[in-house]
Amino acid sequence: MTNWKLRQLKKDELEAAAVKKVNSSIIYFDEENKEQKCEGFVVDFIHINKAEYLVLKDGFQLRLDKIIQFNDIVSPSTSSCNVDR
Repeated sequence: MTNWKLRQLKKDELEAAAVKKVNSSIIYFDEENKEQKCEGFVVDFIHINKAEYLVLKDGFQLRLDKIIQFNDIVSPSTSSCNVDR
């Protein structure tokens, strides 16, 4: 699977959670590259300086490429398995 397809799969999962109004658990890298965790409802997606962010109901904005895990789905960019088919 190509990187584009893997990124699209992650985006599709994020959008599905927003549409279904699923309270989501997200693990991500903060500005200091430390793992953090947040929970909430995804309500929107925005672009800031050519980067895509999700917005939680409480207003928290998270850059999509910083997400490590979303509702038990591990981001392909952080997976230890790197098999290209």
